[in-house]
Amino acid sequence: MLLSTRQSRPQSENFSLLNQERSNMSTSGKILATGICRTDDHAIKGDLAAKFPVILGHEAAGIVESIGEGVTTVKPGDKVIPLCLPQCGQCSSCINPNGNFCEKADITGKGVLSDGTSRFTCRGKPVYQFSSTSTFTEFTVVDEIAITKIDADAPLEKVCLIGCGFSTGYGAAMKTAKVTPGSTCVVFGLGGVGLSVIMGCKVAGASRIIGIDINKDKFEKAKAVGATECINPKDLTKPISEVLKEMTDNSVGYTFEAIGRPETLIDALASCHMSYGTSVIVGLPPSSKMLTYDPMLLFTGRTWKGCTFGGWKSKDDLPILVSDYLAKKFDLDQLITHVLPFTKIKEGFDLLYKGEGIRTVLVM
Repeated sequence: MLLSTRQSRPQSENFSLLNQERSNMSTSGKILATGICRTDDHAIKGDLAAKFPVILGHEAAGIVESIGEGVTTVKPGDKVIPLCLPQCGQCSSCINPNGNFCEKADITGKGVLSDGTSRFTCRGKPVYQFSSTSTFTEFTVVDEIAITKIDADAPLEKVCLIGCGFSTGYGAAMKTAKVTPGSTCVVFGLGGVGLSVIMGCKVAGASRIIGIDINKDKFEKAKAVGATECINPKDLTKPISEVLKEMTDNSVGYTFEAIGRPETLIDALASCHMSYGTSVIVGLPPSSKMLTYDPMLLFTGRTWKGCTFGGWKSKDDLPILVSDYLAKKFDLDQLITHVLPFTKIKEGFDLLYKGEGIRTVLVM
């Protein structure tokens, strides 16, 4: 399993980056900052489809090095964010104003670009790409539909989080749920995505934001980004849905599950108001699991929504989010707890496994 590449540009006999001109409409770029996301770990453990050997990484920012024939939206020298969820602009999702899950997304883990090839080899054999990107490497090649130009003033070691985790959580509140001012929100899971949900709820004007996690060490950070209170389910003697109903006088308008566990998906659904509540699935559920739930939870009027990449149309919306960050509409610094050189990628994954910190950013 290949998690990283060597620091120098990979052109040795053991590892090579193929010429991007093998296909029109592709772009090669230098990755300067990349976050370690739980989704990468899902691929390692087999909970997310990926073809091995693979170069993981999908949350990043960098600079365009060269472009293929026909590429018009970026040029060499541009600061960019690779898009783990592409936007082709032509499929049924892209042309619908309410859709964002582009049909060109590599959800089955094919590990190749649109021309059917991977741009990496090792000892003459293909190494596959991950989630249309592959950013645990100094250089990568992506399709034009999987890259977007951002403001030249953007600090790449910060805005790389907009490439996945922050956008996913923030958009779940702002775009998918459309949280209303004065509402009560509950967020299950206080990792990087869950904290981004809290930030979105706060910006949307929620008056009460309750964080749920079994790790009390996360409560301080959750309150710092906007949670009004936090609960550890292990401290309760009753189901979390009953406790939330009592403590909020049955007023939970929105719940967000940012973990991806079948059990908490049902808990989150049961915790929003039975008649008008909305529950949003934000965390990536394991692909091999099935859900069993009481259909009366929905019959009474609840809305259960899925949310990929926060509902954003990636190529169009990410540059706007970067501009919003530069305008200080939200603070990404609160999510970054560790910045490590790329050579310490294993240490970064160890921090993820230990639950120490929120987001580790690797810099080249």
